Amino acid sequence: MSSSRLPERDPLAPYRARLTGLAYRMLGSRGDADDVVQDAWLRFAAADDVRNPEAFLVTVVTRLCLDRLKSARAQREVYVGAWLPEPVFDETLSAEAATELADDLSFALMLALDALTPLERAAFLLHDVFDRPFAEVARTLERSEAACRQL
Repeated sequence: MSSSRLPERDPLAPYRARLTGLAYRMLGSRGDADDVVQDAWLRFAAADDVRNPEAFLVTVVTRLCLDRLKSARAQREVYVGAWLPEPVFDETLSAEAATELADDLSFALMLALDALTPLERAAFLLHDVFDRPFAEVARTLERSEAACRQL
């Protein structure tokens, strides 16, 4: 591939973590996310006169992910069980990545809490988040201990 855009250093380095994170959140697979980021890089290298590389790359990654999801939906095999994304373990967690992870977890917790009834939410927060015993949760919610466990 002969392109003047292929310098010695990785020009994608400042954006790679963000792009991989975006693709991973959309696809749920680290391998697929890496493939999409690589495809985006190839399109970036072939593009002429990109004024905002980050915006260009985010747009391309998003569109490639949507294309993969549409293709996967058309080819999907029957899968029994809940869909869960692959776990990703990154030993080198920068301050920016830690902040992004905290934001993701906060958003996920908010979505989970939103799906619960007010009593379920209270029982969950008191027991699982604040580590209160079910006996105390039951007294607080004026329910039986068994009912609080079920909540």
